[in-house]
Amino acid sequence: MAIDDEIEHIDVDSNKESTIDSSSPLYMHPSDNPGTMLVPVPFNRIGCRSWRRSVLRVLSVKNKLGFINGDCKKPYLEFPKYRLWERCDDMVTSWILNFLGKEITNSVEYVNDFVKLWKELEDRYDQTNGAKLYQIQKEINDLSQGALDITGYYTKMKKLWEEFNALSAKT
Repeated sequence: MAIDDEIEHIDVDSNKESTIDSSSPLYMHPSDNPGTMLVPVPFNRIGCRSWRRSVLRVLSVKNKLGFINGDCKKPYLEFPKYRLWERCDDMVTSWILNFLGKEITNSVEYVNDFVKLWKELEDRYDQTNGAKLYQIQKEINDLSQGALDITGYYTKMKKLWEEFNALSAKT
């Protein structure tokens, strides 16, 4: 009888998910859901760098950057928290798919996990090329205050320089 009780006890506990600390990347807040739009404007091939920065900020706030930078790698199937990892990966993947325009979403919706999805998006759209650097440098050189007030002029100039520096750092 004691063996039967022990087996029954083990079966019950093995199906029970352990409590996850809220500072863990595997923690999901009750308000997190796959339909959440965390970035106001979906990515449609324009402004990849600023879109990427917005996504990284959101994932940092949600403590999910480990799914991009490799700190939270996919565990072995036998790992006790594999299902929790898989659930978080599915959630982050859903968020990213919600951040994309319909055409891009349709082209990547069958990618298996978040790391592959992120890599696919970076390979396709996060390309720095000389033409883009030249274009920004030309905009900086051609920018004049014109009808802008000093704050507007400064803001536009600063944005161009930040974009130029971000692109230059990647090359």
